Amino acid sequence: FRRVLQILVNLTGNAVRYAPDGSEIRIVTERDGANALIMVIDQGAGVAVADRERIFEKFERLGRDDSGGSGLGLYISRRLARAMHGDIRIGGGPGEGARFILSLPAA
Repeated sequence: FRRVLQILVNLTGNAVRYAPDGSEIRIVTERDGANALIMVIDQGAGVAVADRERIFEKFERLGRDDSGGSGLGLYISRRLARAMHGDIRIGGGPGEGARFILSLPAA
């Protein structure tokens, strides 16, 4: 529970940080067969398809030059998800907002 909470705090914090002021951030849950999905969806610029794996690399900040963040949050979050036999992937398209999808075994 604590590790899932850690991942969700990171994903939600990133959504707040990157989404435009006054936009909506949603958390949606679904079941997909044997997996539980938790999606954090924002109304920001989204993540380009070419950057969707790179964003999970250690110290990656996708060109941010402000002082916020170390570039470790998504790296650690994905490692935690995979250690629990799950993963994090990114949906949505550029201009549609980002959709970070945490999938974990439901059992």
